[in-house]
Amino acid sequence: MYSISNQLIPDLILLALPFLILIVRLCSKRTTVMPWRIANLGLIATFVMLNMIPLTNSEGAFFLSNWRVDDFGVLMREVFVLSGILGLWLAKDYFDHGADGKPALMHITEFMATLIFATFGGFIVVSACDMLTLFLGLEMATIPMYALTAWNKRDQYGSEAATKYILMGSVATAFELFGFSYLYGFAGSIHFSQIASATSAGTSPLLWIALLFIFCGIGFKLTLFPFYTWAPDVYEGAPTPVTAVLSVTSKATAIAFLVVLLYGPLAPVQDKIVPLVALLACTTLFVGNLGALKQSRLRRFMAYSSIAQAGYIMIALLGPGYISKTAIVYYLFVYTVANYLAFFVFGVIGHYRPESFNSLRGLSKQNTLLAVALAAAMFSLAGIPPLAGFFGKFHLFFSGATAGHYMVVAFAVLNNVLALYYYLQVIKSAWADEPEGELSPIRMVKRQRFVVIALLAATILLGVLPFVSNNVFTGFTF
Repeated sequence: MYSISNQLIPDLILLALPFLILIVRLCSKRTTVMPWRIANLGLIATFVMLNMIPLTNSEGAFFLSNWRVDDFGVLMREVFVLSGILGLWLAKDYFDHGADGKPALMHITEFMATLIFATFGGFIVVSACDMLTLFLGLEMATIPMYALTAWNKRDQYGSEAATKYILMGSVATAFELFGFSYLYGFAGSIHFSQIASATSAGTSPLLWIALLFIFCGIGFKLTLFPFYTWAPDVYEGAPTPVTAVLSVTSKATAIAFLVVLLYGPLAPVQDKIVPLVALLACTTLFVGNLGALKQSRLRRFMAYSSIAQAGYIMIALLGPGYISKTAIVYYLFVYTVANYLAFFVFGVIGHYRPESFNSLRGLSKQNTLLAVALAAAMFSLAGIPPLAGFFGKFHLFFSGATAGHYMVVAFAVLNNVLALYYYLQVIKSAWADEPEGELSPIRMVKRQRFVVIALLAATILLGVLPFVSNNVFTGFTF
């Protein structure tokens, strides 16, 4: 059983982990695998310890007056760490040899440290009790991603993608700071409790200007319309494992940022913000679904898929907090598993062929396991029962419908039909289309086979979870 002080141990482990693996790397031979093992053991230990923290349905425990550990924060920490573990496993083979016609990555120890720093940024966001901590967490989760995007110095597309990412990210950061400055001017404090008191007492134009700037800034991180234009180029130019981490960790951090604000200091005016959230959700999922229809490169395809998924997740923010938070956490677990499963399949294929739709032709005859895993990932992302994605989207829609936003939910359901079409195109390429000429054979190492099977099983079992645990649909009282 955890005491209050022990709730900080996972945070402290993750904070110390990147420094530890860098020190081990400096004190050992170049060929050592100790940093890799320590990074994996540290992340797995953090994930296990987070699962041992009891969910108490309380306000949470406070440390140093501005660090909170509550139920939502614990579950989101698990999402961040799970993404970090899968990201490292996916990246390992890209350091051993090249893929998709690009040279192999280098400096794996520094890569792991940078990735863990980005993961810890998500921890800061869900622990924040004031605007300064919240902003620092969001930037700590974002800035390492700039470096990871350009990690392969011998790939000019990666450098170009990182340049676009940094430029647009800097503008988004400026918008966030403008928004926070106006919010401080409105409330006279950076602490969430004081901001909540000010918004309860009444609103002013300063508050609405602040919200406009904040949503513009976070719209970039979450790839909301019309701030999504960077995503296809960055997803395409970055190394595949970085794209996978970016699509999960960055998105989870951004949605956690909105949850902390909307159900914390801005809770008194949440009902007035709902129309803006609904508009952003509908336009984002529609644009994302349309953009995915014409893609031929797998990573650009996943970029537009990720944009659409952000729109679906936003629908949960229309509902009450105790349902919305549960829906978001459950769906992020589902999305993490399905998204990484797809990227692991793309990664295996990319080591032997270009990462394009044409490379999927004949996959079912060459490697049935990969074809089945790809189909399960696409069906789950599309929300087809009985896979986990169906129940995840149902819970998102349930949150929006609880607050009476039936037209928004209906629009999202209709758009899901459009999404099903382009996900079926991926499955069609793998199962129905004949290959053009001879294709190089596809082989998997034991680690890849283990991860693909584990994620495939999780994609199915997470869909069964709502039937064995009432908490999935009744929601926690966060």
